[in-house]
Amino acid sequence: MKRINYFLSFLCFLALASCQDDVLCDDKTCPTGTVLTADCFCVEIASTCTTTCPTGQVLDINCNCVSTSTPPEPATKSGLITANETWTNDRIYFLGGKVVVTDGVTLTIQEGTIIKGNAGEGSLASALIVARGGKINAKGTAARPIIFTAAEDNIALGQKAGTNLPDETEEGQGRWGGLIILGKAPISVEVGAEAQIEGIPADESYGRYGGTEAADNSGVLEYVSIRHGGITIGANNEINGLTLGGVGSGTVINNVEVANTADDGIEFFGGTVNVTNALVWSQGDDGYDVDQAYAGTVTNFIYIAGNNSDHGLEIDGPEGSTNASGRFTMTRGSLKFKTAELADFRDAAQGTITNCYFFNFSASADWELDDIKSSNNFFNGSLVFTGNQYNLSTANVAFNLLFKDTATGGKDAEFKTKMTTDNTAVTARTVGATAADFSWTYAAGKNALTGF
Repeated sequence: MKRINYFLSFLCFLALASCQDDVLCDDKTCPTGTVLTADCFCVEIASTCTTTCPTGQVLDINCNCVSTSTPPEPATKSGLITANETWTNDRIYFLGGKVVVTDGVTLTIQEGTIIKGNAGEGSLASALIVARGGKINAKGTAARPIIFTAAEDNIALGQKAGTNLPDETEEGQGRWGGLIILGKAPISVEVGAEAQIEGIPADESYGRYGGTEAADNSGVLEYVSIRHGGITIGANNEINGLTLGGVGSGTVINNVEVANTADDGIEFFGGTVNVTNALVWSQGDDGYDVDQAYAGTVTNFIYIAGNNSDHGLEIDGPEGSTNASGRFTMTRGSLKFKTAELADFRDAAQGTITNCYFFNFSASADWELDDIKSSNNFFNGSLVFTGNQYNLSTANVAFNLLFKDTATGGKDAEFKTKMTTDNTAVTARTVGATAADFSWTYAAGKNALTGF
């Protein structure tokens, strides 16, 4: 271990040695007060923190340990992974198109690993896809999360964030695809019990998902941050930040973040997987999107709207008669809006939203039942909203006017009455997410958790 006072005493020597030893950076030199990292970025040196770093690393201005030793060459991955493989945190990985973890194969990703998706649209879009029967073992930590981001992001080894891509704008979205996990759990589609996931061409068999194994296990996703994704692959067809298609309850997903994606943040296509401690910030479409009778539970979640975000929640029901009984639960969520809509319930939506807190929305925001099947499900108890709190301080609107049953043949007046009976308007919350659980996130580092 190397203490900071020792490092400062030899700053000039280390900076010079780093520039001379890094064979990847040719003759690049850094100004006084900075050091050249192994992947060719000059970073400022911290002078006040007391953190210690392993040999071969130094402290940057944010008290992060960054490497000054020459790492292995960056690795570019593409195509099918057909044998167990480990991605290590001593190099950056680039996704050169679609990378597929095939049936029977496990991809292990070490804590602190950075994966960057190359730019490219349509068939050239980059994404990491865990096919049915494949597994991902991605166990980051709060101190060393696993980061998926765009190739243009200047984040360096040992860092938690780059500095060159904007947040909360379209410019910072859609720079690559995203992470897609597919499983064998039940889904409800128009025909049969399987489907092709959106974002993957119909002729690619690795895009199939769904089945009969409710407890299917696609691996582990913990302390993972997914940034700047959502690339378009065709008309009205984008890759979400995190897509979960038919993922089973044997899969572990805890502490996951999606930031600055052009399409949905997290979308569930059926399945039974449970998700804890999820955060979506600044998506171009919907924050959390539920389809095809998803039957899992999302607990302790945060949503933060961006400048071009659509709905915080978009909930659709089953598409067919097979596996049509699945009902989701979303509980202990805190959702912060700008101009985005609160929630939209469509196509026989069914499930429960409880103990969630909604705030910072405008007078034009609403909570809407879109079709008569969703309306009927609400009044027969298949679609439940209870114990939620709504802060009206930014809306200047009567509480009951938030809630709309716009279905032909719906019961708008009765809907308003029941919603204002089963839920409350507040100025200070007593339900919602525990914000401290998200201190590790990119959003927290960018001060996006203000108000939570």
